[in-house]
Amino acid sequence: MGGDPYVSATVSDSGRTSLLDPYGDEPLLTTSMTRGRAAVPDRELQPLVRYLEAVVASRRAPVHTAVAFNAVYFGYDLNGDGYGGSPLCLDDFPVITLGERAPVLPVGAMVCVATGSDPLYAEIVYREGAHPEIGPLGDVPAWVSGAPASAEGPGRLASGPTPRRRERIVPDLDAFGPALRLSQTQLHRLRTRKRWLSEDGHVVVDVTYPSPEAARRDDLTAYADYLLTTGREQLLSPCVPVSLAELVGGTGDELLRAGLLDLLDTVRAALLSSPLLRTWGHYAVTRTSLAECWGDTGPLGGNDLRSLAAAVEHAATPTKRRHGLTAPVTVYTAVGPWLRQVPGAAELLKGVGYASAVCRANLTLADVVRRDSAQGLFENGCLVTFDDAFESGGVWRSHHPGGTEPLGDPLTPSGRGWASTVPASPEQEAESEADVDPVDQPLTDADLGVCELLRNDAEGIVWRSPLRLAHLVDGWFPLHPDVQRELRRSHGLRVRAHLELVHAGRTTNAHEAGQDVTAELGDASSRLTEIAWPPDFFPGLFLELCWPRGGTVIRATTTRLKDLLDVDDRVIGHCYDPRVLTREGAPGSDRHGDSAVGLGPRQLVLRAVRRCGLLTLDGHALLDCFVLPSAAYGRPPARSQALALEAAVAELLAEGRLESALGSRDAWGQPHYPAREGQPVIALIAYRPVRRRVIRPWGGTEPDGAGQLPLQLVAGHLRRLRPGCSPSAAQRAAFRDHCRRLGKADGWELPYGYTFVTEHMRGR
Repeated sequence: MGGDPYVSATVSDSGRTSLLDPYGDEPLLTTSMTRGRAAVPDRELQPLVRYLEAVVASRRAPVHTAVAFNAVYFGYDLNGDGYGGSPLCLDDFPVITLGERAPVLPVGAMVCVATGSDPLYAEIVYREGAHPEIGPLGDVPAWVSGAPASAEGPGRLASGPTPRRRERIVPDLDAFGPALRLSQTQLHRLRTRKRWLSEDGHVVVDVTYPSPEAARRDDLTAYADYLLTTGREQLLSPCVPVSLAELVGGTGDELLRAGLLDLLDTVRAALLSSPLLRTWGHYAVTRTSLAECWGDTGPLGGNDLRSLAAAVEHAATPTKRRHGLTAPVTVYTAVGPWLRQVPGAAELLKGVGYASAVCRANLTLADVVRRDSAQGLFENGCLVTFDDAFESGGVWRSHHPGGTEPLGDPLTPSGRGWASTVPASPEQEAESEADVDPVDQPLTDADLGVCELLRNDAEGIVWRSPLRLAHLVDGWFPLHPDVQRELRRSHGLRVRAHLELVHAGRTTNAHEAGQDVTAELGDASSRLTEIAWPPDFFPGLFLELCWPRGGTVIRATTTRLKDLLDVDDRVIGHCYDPRVLTREGAPGSDRHGDSAVGLGPRQLVLRAVRRCGLLTLDGHALLDCFVLPSAAYGRPPARSQALALEAAVAELLAEGRLESALGSRDAWGQPHYPAREGQPVIALIAYRPVRRRVIRPWGGTEPDGAGQLPLQLVAGHLRRLRPGCSPSAAQRAAFRDHCRRLGKADGWELPYGYTFVTEHMRGR
């Protein structure tokens, strides 16, 4: 570990980590994490963040989200033993035989490679395309950049149901500690034979995908599929620190899949939230290592990375001519091959060093683009954008003159190279070949958020209205028209008022409970402004407001639900309007912004369905499949973007996050649900908010002031014993019951040095 401060500060005098140990006294993974980042209190997330920071600092390769999940789920030991320090059963590892072809091995796969002699245990930590037509200096044919797995040439796709693609897979052969590490002599022999490993210690093979949809899946979905099928024995091992089945409460496929994807989302959020880490895509590195690289004057150090940035920036800049105009120039540069041609870099790019170098190079390019350009457009007229995140370490596109193309996020992979070679349909010929940025269609639900008059008598006026996202972002709330008229008659167009917030069952601080605000009483609209909403207020939360006559005090009160509800990824304890929550709680919407820009295909689909679909009273949203691309982008997007949306819909339907339905379309083109008789039937995709009643423990009937239950359910988990301690007979029996719940046969015993802690409630 080299005395890295990220790790050494967490090691106790006994030489073992305590706080940062997945097998420690308290599990690092919790039940709330299987509902996504939004459901996790910060006090639960922070121990996970600190552990992952130490993992990233201790490993030579950049840590992918899937690898970070492995570390905390399978118990990566920070004291040098890696996974070899856990009680995992090596027989559960899939055995693969590598040759010219191989099955899909996503990043995160932990495998045993059959070599004919000694088994080779490895964790796949990096993966990229290795297209044979990319030149040794990183020059990329346009059609290769952003091409799907089945691409054969410019605009041409291979026929057949099983696409095949040449890929480079980087295994970490040190992940299982010194006990399972091959000797240098054994590794040299394997590399020399080039049968299982290349000379660089990588695996370069043709990967066969079971379907085109499988080839388009994002990294985390692909890894979840792998764990639920090929790696299922590993996933449901009773020897992991805390089992996914214990966290989600069952072993059903749908339950495991939903919980696993949300757990991966939580791990990614933990990596992104750390101030000590930088991420490129799903890969995390420490800021310390980046600074050391940029200050290094040797091969692949700061000087070479600056040369790469300059080469990409000027790649398409034409040679000056004395007469006439220069033709547009587009150049595609692959990072991996460019790094290999750097003098003295060969040894540094062997093994996992290649993955580290690629991530550092891409982060450098991204920083230069952010710092020195306007959305990728440099002063020399060259537009630099990221075009392909998968092929050969990443492909960057340089185009001159850049001012002729629409600007967007230059760091979102756009696949313009492949798209430029795909013949346009007649409808698309008038469209630009450039990708379209996602846009939001205006919300047209005029009945959402209207003020409902409850009482108007001699005592005062009482009305009810749900919070909207705009209210939370800008700190205002509408007044009922009757209140506006009476206050304006007595106080004019503008008056200072006092707002009292009563959050039923919760404790608000003094500043939130009583606020001096301004009542604006204009003709077009009337509102209270300058409101500081409590942090646990959300779009759709119903407020009941009361204005006693003759004064300027307004009281706003929330109403508690009889039972807490788990709605998708959040615990709700107060009355709310499900329609508003569906519309304004969609991906990309929070107090910091409301935009579709930067969302991945899955989030973009969910946002489009929730914001643009037909809306029912219970928050059920249904969207015509045909209009999904236009709903997401405002107009027909590029072919690669449309294909990505199709793949995302298939994944979300398979996971149960969206549903299929049938509706109809009337003569004016408007969709209807349920289908109306005599109208053409159309396919719909539907979002239905999942509502589950939260069962409170005995004595845990009151929510606390932070918006969470005061008691935390701790799932049954393995805990490392202190030296000299041994488990009781009851703990041994509890572990056998745990194994049976996971579908394991009788006879499993606690691994040596561990005990089993049964499920219990922990006070916060």
